[in-house]
Amino acid sequence: MAVWALGLNHNTAPLDLRGRFAFALDQMAPALHGLRTSHQRHPEAAILSTCNRTEVYCASDNVQIDHTLGWLARAGDVPVDALHHHTYVLRDDQAARHAFRVASGLDSMVLGEAQILGQMKSAVRAAEDAGALGTTLNQLFQRSFAVAKQVRTSTDIGAHSISMAAAAVRLAGNLFEDLREIRVLFVGAGEMVELAATHFAARQPRAIAIANRTLERGEKLASRLGGEVMRLADLPERLHEFDAIVSCTASTLPIIGLGAVERALKKRRHRPIFVVDLAVPRDIEPEVKALDDVYLYTVDDLAQVVQTGHANRQAAVAQAEAIIDAGVQSFMHWIDQRSPASGVVPLIQQLNAQADAWRAAELVKARKRLAKGEDVDAVLDGLSRGLAQKMLHGAFAELRAADEAKRDDTAARVARLFLRS
Repeated sequence: MAVWALGLNHNTAPLDLRGRFAFALDQMAPALHGLRTSHQRHPEAAILSTCNRTEVYCASDNVQIDHTLGWLARAGDVPVDALHHHTYVLRDDQAARHAFRVASGLDSMVLGEAQILGQMKSAVRAAEDAGALGTTLNQLFQRSFAVAKQVRTSTDIGAHSISMAAAAVRLAGNLFEDLREIRVLFVGAGEMVELAATHFAARQPRAIAIANRTLERGEKLASRLGGEVMRLADLPERLHEFDAIVSCTASTLPIIGLGAVERALKKRRHRPIFVVDLAVPRDIEPEVKALDDVYLYTVDDLAQVVQTGHANRQAAVAQAEAIIDAGVQSFMHWIDQRSPASGVVPLIQQLNAQADAWRAAELVKARKRLAKGEDVDAVLDGLSRGLAQKMLHGAFAELRAADEAKRDDTAARVARLFLRS
């Protein structure tokens, strides 16, 4: 079985290109169906899509990387050759290593951040719900989660980590003398906005507002933060009220345009506006950044801020890489054992078939005895004894047949197989 991963991330592709390959969770099922049917042999598949990366994981008897790249290019409406320059392809042990590093936060823009693990788990659930996740990828991801947990509990990889939300607050503090005097608007009510809103709320701004497509979800967040909720449709008329705006929605098109911001600045008499666009694709038109009194930051613009503290975590990174190495070796050993060439899978199949035959034979005997009116407990006792005798017969025969020189070795093997607690 071959495993491969193809992706693009914050290190290989600019923000606007990544935005063309953003998949919301409700798009996963049709996307996975299209991905699998585009291959000659429908592989196991999963798609991880975040603001910093889109990665396609596949497993099949034969590697079909060209088909995967072709599908992804069509999904983003980008020529294959152009996309190829911004993607990376990893196979087998390298694909496993990459998945383990991503889950552990070692491949994130924010080194050691924990949010990616939850995003990966959501991607796996979506693949499972779509019927695209098979035994191999399930093993890969479950082992990724186990490795990530071990990295979190055994190292200080998350220590000194500065999140995107914390970085946004830090930048806002550089612009405004006192964050307690500003009014903050959050557009969206998802996980990223909730995290950012929590960080800003800790600085006790003068006012907080949540603008969301569905008022119910916005109201929940607003009530927790002591803020108000508003409709997205009201944004153009109310932008001027806010000194800071943080946006992260799943919209495929910008929801705050240049014209709306220009009108807001005019009403504010050009008092500055601090804006953070955490969405991929963008929520705010990029031309807004050119306005004199607007300080617009995207997820990529925050990169330098979140790099702070990397040097303090290098020892933890080394420890994490050692844990990942062990996880990769274990996964590849599991893959090798399942290879037909290893002989293990056919043997397992034969053992299962033999056990089923024994079980069927004992059930036939038991049913005949029950039909004759024999006591149920006596029949069950006979069934269990018959199965036990059949299972142990081979071991007893090997022990009796072994010559004196091999008897101890044979006894040790039988003990390992049958005397485990």
